[in-house]
Amino acid sequence: MPPVKKIVMWLLVIFLLYAILTSPNSAADIFNSVWDIITNGVKNIARFFDALLRG
Repeated sequence: MPPVKKIVMWLLVIFLLYAILTSPNSAADIFNSVWDIITNGVKNIARFFDALLRG
């Protein structure tokens, strides 16, 4: 991993920890929203391939 990527990764981790520690309710709401987006995306991809295979 190049040094720039490592630095950006650490900054992201530090920011996430800061966000969670300073406002845990907002961080939980954001996490729930992101989780809903991911699960809906996976469900929609599964529906697409199911419809594609049914012909």
